[in-house]
Amino acid sequence: MKAETTLTDIELPPTQQAKFIPDLRRDYFSTTGRSLVTLVCLALIAYLVWSFIDWALLRSVWAGTPEDCHKASGACWAVVTDRYRLILFGLYPYEEQWRSALACLAILATVVLSCIPLFWSARLLPIIWLAGYGTFYYLMKGGIFGLPIILETQWGGLALTTFVFSSTFVIGMPLAIILALLRRSKLPVISSLTALFIDGVRSLPLLSILFTAAIILPFALPDFLVGDKLYRVILGSALFFAVYQAEILRSGIQSLPAGQEEAAAALGLNYWQTISRIILPQAFRLALPPTINQVVIAFMETSLIVILGFFEVTASGNAAFTAGGWNSFFAEVYFFVALIYFTFTFSLSRYGAYLERSLKVSSR
Repeated sequence: MKAETTLTDIELPPTQQAKFIPDLRRDYFSTTGRSLVTLVCLALIAYLVWSFIDWALLRSVWAGTPEDCHKASGACWAVVTDRYRLILFGLYPYEEQWRSALACLAILATVVLSCIPLFWSARLLPIIWLAGYGTFYYLMKGGIFGLPIILETQWGGLALTTFVFSSTFVIGMPLAIILALLRRSKLPVISSLTALFIDGVRSLPLLSILFTAAIILPFALPDFLVGDKLYRVILGSALFFAVYQAEILRSGIQSLPAGQEEAAAALGLNYWQTISRIILPQAFRLALPPTINQVVIAFMETSLIVILGFFEVTASGNAAFTAGGWNSFFAEVYFFVALIYFTFTFSLSRYGAYLERSLKVSSR
C-alpha cells in the first residue's frame, strides 16, 4: 500500500528569487579570478557613479553667472537654466515662443494618442496625425487667428527637430505603404521598377540625399517647383525613411500565410478591403520591432540637418555656450541635448517592448 503524499513531500519548482543567488555565485564568483574581476568592476562602477553624482549634483551650480561656475568645481547647470530658451526654441521670436512650446506639446499629444490601442484604426490614426501636424504647423507658421507669420528661417531648437521628424513620419509612412504594395504588384514592370527605385535610394547615404535636396535640386528644377530648402530636406528625409520602411512592411506581408488573401477573396472582399482590413494590420504587427527601430533612427537622424545650416536642437545647444562667457561649460549643454534625445528614444523603445509583449509578436 502506497503512503499518502502530503504537501510537504511535493518539491515545488524553485522561484526566481531562490535561483538568483546560486546563479549569481555561478556566473560571477565561481572561481578566484572571476571573483576578483567582478569585485574590481563593481568598485569601478561605484567610483564612476559616485563621481558623476558628486559632479552633477553635490558640487553643481544651478543658477548664477559664468564667474560663479568658474569658482565651483562641479557641473554648471546655470548655462542650461540661463539659455534653455535658446536651446528649445532657437531663433524663434522671444515673445512668440509660447507658440513653439504649444506646437511641441501638440505633437507630443499626437504621439501619445497614437500609442493608445483605442485609436488604432485606418481612419482615426490619419485624422489624429493630420490634426496634430496641422496644429503644429499653424502654431509655428501663424497667419491665422491673428497670429503673426513667422518664417521657417526663424524656426529652430527642439521645435525644428520635432517638425522635421513629424514631417518625415507623416510623409514617409504612407509612401512606405505604397512602395511596399507596388513592390508586390503582380505586374512585372511595376514591381521591377519599384524594386529598382527602392534599392537605388537605399544604396545612397542619407547625407548625400539631403545635400542633393538642399543644394542640387534648385539647379535642376524650375523656379516654381524649388520651394523652401527646409521642405526639400524634409522630402529627402521622408523618402529615405520610406524606402527602408517599405522593405520592413514587405517582409511583414510576405511572412503572412498565403491563405489569408485566399480566405478574404472567398468572403467577397475586394483588393483594398483585403489590404486595409486583413493584410496591413497583421503586417504591421509582425513588423513592429523593426518599425520602432526605424522610427527611432529617423528621430536621431534629424540632427544631420545641422550640416545644412539649420538651427535644430544640436545647433542651438552649440550656440547656447559659445556666447556670454559660457564657453567652458559645453559638456552640460550637450548632456542636456543628449537627455532630450535619450528621453524620446528610450520611451519609444520601452513602449515598443511593451507592445511586443502584449501583442506576443515574438511568439509567432
